[in-house]
Amino acid sequence: MADWARAQSPAAVEEILDRENKRMADNLASKVTRLKSDSDFTSMTGLLTGSVKRFSTMARSGRDNRKLLCGMAAGLIVAFFILSYLLSRART
Repeated sequence: MADWARAQSPAAVEEILDRENKRMADNLASKVTRLKSDSDFTSMTGLLTGSVKRFSTMARSGRDNRKLLCGMAAGLIVAFFILSYLLSRART
């Protein structure tokens, strides 16, 4: 046992060890949270990259896919404007 541990009472040593344990547990919890957020970001990046690749492949393929792609783009634009209008009406 270390010299500092012999000089102090067992209760004081236990309190010091408890504080150190709590500090280390908090440090570990923050590292786990950071790793989870990094993992979420990595999976989202992979999902976005895959979507862009599929979109590019569909755009480069035949004429039928281009019609579908234009229809989807137009539908998304219309949906955006409808939602924008509805939200602006809901605020007033």
